[in-house]
Amino acid sequence: MVRKDTSDGVKAVLGPTNTGKTHLAIERLCAHSSGMIGFPLRLLAREVYDRVCKIKGESNVALITGEERIEPKHARYLLCTVEAMPVTDRQTAFVAIDEAQLGADRERGHVFTDRLLHARGREETMILGSSALEPMVKALIPGVEVITRPRFSTLSHVAPKKLSRVPPRSAIVAFSVEQVYALAEMLRRFRGGAAVVMGALSPQTRNAQVELYQSGEVDYLVATDAVGMGLNLDVQHVAFAGLAKYDGQRHRRLTSAEMAQIAGRAGRHQTDGTFGTLAGMHRGGRGGEEIEFEPEEVYAIEEHRFPPLTKLFWREPEPRFDSLDTLIADLETPPERPELRLAPEAIDLAVLKRLAEDPEIVDSVRGRSRVERFWDVCRLPDFRQQGTETHSRFVARLWQDLRHGELGADFVAQQIAHLDRTGGEIDTLQGRIAAIRSWAYIAQRPDWVLARDEMAARARAVEARLSDALHGKLTERFINRRTALLMKKLGPDTGLLSVRLEDEEVLVEGEHIGSLRGFAFQIDPQTRLTDRKLLLSAAEKHLPGLLEARAAELTKAIHEGTATLALAGTAITWDGEPLGALGAGRSLLAPVFVPDRLLDAIPAPARKDLVAALEVWLEKQLEPLAPLGKLDEASRSEEAGPDLRALLILLIERGGILAREQSGLEKLDKERRTMLARLGVRVGALDLFVPAMLRPRPISLWRELARLAGKAPRGSAPDETMPPALAADKRERLPGYRNLGKQLIRIDMAEKLLREAHTQREEAAKAPAEAGAVKDETPVENETAVTPAQDKPDTADVQTPANTAAPVGNAAADGPVKSSAEASAQDAPQTADAKRSKGKGKAKSKDRGRGRGPRPSFPLDPARAISMGLTPESYERLLRLGGFQPVEPRGKPTRDDTASEAPAEDDTTIPETVTAKTDDAQGPAPTQRWTWRPPRRQAPQQAPSKRPARPREGNAFAALADMVR
Repeated sequence: MVRKDTSDGVKAVLGPTNTGKTHLAIERLCAHSSGMIGFPLRLLAREVYDRVCKIKGESNVALITGEERIEPKHARYLLCTVEAMPVTDRQTAFVAIDEAQLGADRERGHVFTDRLLHARGREETMILGSSALEPMVKALIPGVEVITRPRFSTLSHVAPKKLSRVPPRSAIVAFSVEQVYALAEMLRRFRGGAAVVMGALSPQTRNAQVELYQSGEVDYLVATDAVGMGLNLDVQHVAFAGLAKYDGQRHRRLTSAEMAQIAGRAGRHQTDGTFGTLAGMHRGGRGGEEIEFEPEEVYAIEEHRFPPLTKLFWREPEPRFDSLDTLIADLETPPERPELRLAPEAIDLAVLKRLAEDPEIVDSVRGRSRVERFWDVCRLPDFRQQGTETHSRFVARLWQDLRHGELGADFVAQQIAHLDRTGGEIDTLQGRIAAIRSWAYIAQRPDWVLARDEMAARARAVEARLSDALHGKLTERFINRRTALLMKKLGPDTGLLSVRLEDEEVLVEGEHIGSLRGFAFQIDPQTRLTDRKLLLSAAEKHLPGLLEARAAELTKAIHEGTATLALAGTAITWDGEPLGALGAGRSLLAPVFVPDRLLDAIPAPARKDLVAALEVWLEKQLEPLAPLGKLDEASRSEEAGPDLRALLILLIERGGILAREQSGLEKLDKERRTMLARLGVRVGALDLFVPAMLRPRPISLWRELARLAGKAPRGSAPDETMPPALAADKRERLPGYRNLGKQLIRIDMAEKLLREAHTQREEAAKAPAEAGAVKDETPVENETAVTPAQDKPDTADVQTPANTAAPVGNAAADGPVKSSAEASAQDAPQTADAKRSKGKGKAKSKDRGRGRGPRPSFPLDPARAISMGLTPESYERLLRLGGFQPVEPRGKPTRDDTASEAPAEDDTTIPETVTAKTDDAQGPAPTQRWTWRPPRRQAPQQAPSKRPARPREGNAFAALADMVR
């Protein structure tokens, strides 16, 4: 839009209400390639925006108001409030100013006058307003084309009517909030309610209230004079509850033009309307004279003849910003043209002058840019209507932040969140809406707030929520739809009312009275105390039938497998609503279903069927614990024997996972071990476990049942994926894992690695000539090769019968009991290995002299362990737990170790590995080699000797032993 005073293409379309002026402007806007219309109200701008979007598409239309901006990138049509109209060099083909007669308004008149003088379209400009504006338009815009439009319908005055006699489809207009509330409350009692429209409401709330009236839900509208502008209503009669108002300075009688503006809401298009006053309304209180229109006022309204406007308010639209004094002086400079007069001190100028008296603020406003920015802050509208003093304090606080730059997003978000509360009464919600409109205005400014778009969206969302809450409060207070409906149809029996269920909402005669969440009926919290008895009386007679139908549907869905049930801990829920919980049963694995008390309201047959279906569903949910169920059943069998029964009970109490050293496995004979294997229990080198229980779901179920049975499980909840290896957590242990220091390994993976290690050990023992060649590489391996027969008991010891599930590595305790000679043959190499690890050559020769060589060594491939995520240190620790011992490599011959590390007498060559180790710079490190012997806890116990050993001669206890004998 360009500021220019030319009158080329300017048309003034003037006339009373209901002449189609706004409709004509919209048609002309859409006929041009681009255009803009300025409206007096944000509500009206939004209404026209929606209409133009349907014609031109949302991508081509923008909405610009103080609190809301919708600006597509290539928008060509702008719908704005008059204050928000762009005043830069933006040019559009068409420009229109609606309700231009507001140039005579004390607070906003100077803005309308400025747009009247300077807003121009390239091709066409349209001024819309009352006929009273015609002299001023002709005087200010030479050559303007004036078009007068007649009213479509007739407006007639009628005699005063009592409130109880006001006809339907009427609007009652009052001029104070207290009077509006009183009239709406009376209409609620007489006629079932009324919609409420006030200037203090947000546009969204006003729209919602108007929709109640327009839809026919209520037949009455109670409003302030805000109804007189911009609202297109199907009103047939307008009743005035007063003819005077407070205009911000004094109480005065309405002008005939203002009366006509309000009365003109009656009658739309070709439908005639009427206006009058309410009977029984008095001037100055109860004892005063009844209000009534003067004859000349009636004539002016009916004939649309009003005194012409002789002056329009004006204020310098482009003041200088050299200093605060210069700015104030320019804003108070009177106009030069006689048709204009200086505007009264508006709220923005009053705030500017009030803050200009503060020395601290004056010191912070230096320089042209600072003065201009400060003036923009002072122009913040007083949405809260709290007066100059209070509003100036708010502006001062705002300036303290804005003078240093933009407001932080966190600060603005905090202020918005503080207002995001929908509780409270009508006045409280109105105050919050006014406050959030201030922050919406602040967030819309281009250089005031960081993250402007996000903060503006938040402010609009909060205003929408508050508006919805306010609409609900107004509806609840002044529209008693449910009670009115019930009272009309209730009669002597509430059972005659129609009650139905839609989704989860309970409706009585189509009116919402409560919700049925699961099987819990909750009455609408918005219901008044006086309505509760009626609603409950109507609902309680039908509620059992609704619950029975819902229970039948749920039972059917359970049998079909489509019910959205969940077992969360020990609670069973349906779409988040409780149905019951697990209770302790006869055993840990046999919990019982305890129905929730809400199910007691269901009629007995339907409840019984539902409980039976839930018990079947629960059995399916506990199926992952079926392997433990087999153990529980076997523990009651007499064939198991006491030792096996004790082991099975212990396995059940430990969730199917039990360390071998705690199991008492050595007490079982071969037959009982076979039974154990048939029950699905794996006997490993380190643990006994049920493989099916090494999954997250079974472990979680067992933990809940154990807790229910009063046996709190140790450790934390299982890992959701249960990978083969995890980093160890020092705070808690994880079920299904064995601790290897810094890592945890899943129990079945540990047994797999130990089984693989035993397989590699056996293959090394069976290797023929080439294995012997390898064994000749070191003196330790030579000793092993000399006496291979001594290892045969160990090899036989690790063989597992075909009917057992134990891995090869655990057969030391599972195999047949060895003789004492075999046991001593196993123990002697352990001593030799220990001494050999210290590099004692004398120990080796001593073992040879006794005819016992060291245990054979063999390499182990760590590839599988590494693929599982184990570190070499963790793998070595696992092997040690399984009875494997590393063979320490020969030390470097750097000192006198060469002689002690010399090969045996029958060795003729130095092994290549030893030669390689003597040179630090040549060859890779030799492969780690291992020996194995059963861990002491697994070694067969030596049968006691019939005769105790005699103490050594010379020992002090020898004589005592003879005396005891």
